[in-house]
Amino acid sequence: MSEPLSESRPAILALTRRGLATARWIAEGLPAAEVLGRAGRADDADRTFTDTVATLRALFAAGRPVVGVCAAGILVRALGPVLGDKRTEPPVLAVGEDGASVVPLLGGHRGANALARQIADSLESLPAVTTASDLAFGIALDEPPADWTLANPARAKDVAAGLLAGDRVRIDPELDWLQALPQADDAPWHLRASIETPGDDPQTLVYHPRVLTVGVGCERGCDPDELTELVRATLTEAGLADTAVAAVVSVDLKMDEPAVHATATALAVPARFFDAATLEAETPRLATPSEAVYREVGCHGVAEGAALAAAGADGRLLVAKRKSRRATCAIARAPSPLDAARIGRPRGSMTLVGLGPGDPLMGTAEAAHAVDRASDLVGYSLYLDLLGDRAGGKTRHDFQLGEEEARAAHALDLAAQGRDVALICSGDPGVYAMASPLFELLERENRADWNRVAVRVVPGISALQAAAARIGAPIGHDFCTVSLSDLLTPWDQIQRRLKAAAEGDFVVALYNPVSRRRTWQLGEAQAILSAHRPGDTPVVIARQLGRPEEQVRVTTLAELDPAKIDMLTVLLIGASTSRAIPRGEGGQWVYTPRGYAAKHIKSESGDAA
Repeated sequence: MSEPLSESRPAILALTRRGLATARWIAEGLPAAEVLGRAGRADDADRTFTDTVATLRALFAAGRPVVGVCAAGILVRALGPVLGDKRTEPPVLAVGEDGASVVPLLGGHRGANALARQIADSLESLPAVTTASDLAFGIALDEPPADWTLANPARAKDVAAGLLAGDRVRIDPELDWLQALPQADDAPWHLRASIETPGDDPQTLVYHPRVLTVGVGCERGCDPDELTELVRATLTEAGLADTAVAAVVSVDLKMDEPAVHATATALAVPARFFDAATLEAETPRLATPSEAVYREVGCHGVAEGAALAAAGADGRLLVAKRKSRRATCAIARAPSPLDAARIGRPRGSMTLVGLGPGDPLMGTAEAAHAVDRASDLVGYSLYLDLLGDRAGGKTRHDFQLGEEEARAAHALDLAAQGRDVALICSGDPGVYAMASPLFELLERENRADWNRVAVRVVPGISALQAAAARIGAPIGHDFCTVSLSDLLTPWDQIQRRLKAAAEGDFVVALYNPVSRRRTWQLGEAQAILSAHRPGDTPVVIARQLGRPEEQVRVTTLAELDPAKIDMLTVLLIGASTSRAIPRGEGGQWVYTPRGYAAKHIKSESGDAA
């Protein structure tokens, strides 16, 4: 299973058409990258933006590597006011429009230098790396491989200065990426590999290999602080560094346990899970096998078993099971650094994503981020097509219109396997879309594996909101929505709701007004509403919102012709107070007063306090 994309997805910004060509060339060598273009100048990008400074700051705040195909000064002026801790800032690079220069501006030791070299290779140019230790030795002391961490990065500057002054270093053999540095047995500086908490020696740089696995177990509903404190205390008493931990691990029954995830977050490592059978296979290596645990979860040890399973066949138990009131933990060590992505299984996630009416510009940044993170996309084929290049590199699971429950079940099945799934909807998932069928399915089936999935709903701009925005403010006062489809709701119930809305003088948004089979319901709805409001009540007819075929027009309740309405249309029927007024450029605005005028008149007459 491929790991999902996350905040680390590089963003390549182009401000001109010439820059866009270079950005596309760079993206060829960075398959996960997204190309963003300035609207009106580089419109053929994956996405467009209008505010360069705001876009740069948003990407920087999200921790995404930024490659600006523009003058370095633009990036400096945009990001200068928001710079903070250099140890946490993402890489930021400036690339000339002709591709001849690649300059890492920020985050040199957090990947910018390496990214500059990669981009320069693809452009056949030279990276302008200015970091002293990189230039002198081709090595960054504070940028270890991904499965190592530098415990005391503040001292790296002193060691680098010593090397540049001609000093030599002593290097532990495990630190193979540093072996090209000048060495001597009596050198003043020591580059040390250790899983222990670093001491106070100012002459020593300590590198921690990610070889420790922390197995945990807890009662349902355990206080997250209790488990986190138990783990931290266990590491401290054993003299072990938390930055040597590769993952927090447990049995899959605990996938949805907040305490487990809170502990992993506190240690800044992933949470991974194993089934009971895998943990039971570790029984011969357990220090404290438990029959009670076996009866409860199907294995003789959760904390010890998970720690050992994650450490691998050649791993060994360093700290046997420790207990608090409601939690347990144990620590194992692997013989070499671990890739957490290959340990056990992550908790799967399923995000219902609303794309809005159809135009990418009407989607939200949260929705775009959810799609970027996903490994799998599930949805009606047309909706998946609307994602365009954003769907690249992900597994598509296409369904036909009308297969809502099958879509939801398939998405849950994928997520239960540990995948990050985005279930794609148009508009808003919670408005006559996939959110309701999904939760209905979860309640009815009550499957343990589905219930452990992390489910999240990302709102989108609904057809109601888009239609209202196009024509003014028709829902500026109380409104409701009614679907005229009687496939899932009996018509007599729809009639009662329409009558109540009409009597209450609500603005009414009508969804699913007609279909090939249903041709008479809209006329019935028109008659019910006409009994309670005048014939000149404005009616907004919005069709194909956010798409090239978009049409938004205004008629009246009396003149509405149901025969000219189709399933791709949403109708906004005004209240008795709604008004249509002429637009300066032709056409009409529609709005529903909130009562400010009446309040003003009342105040003028002296009736208001």
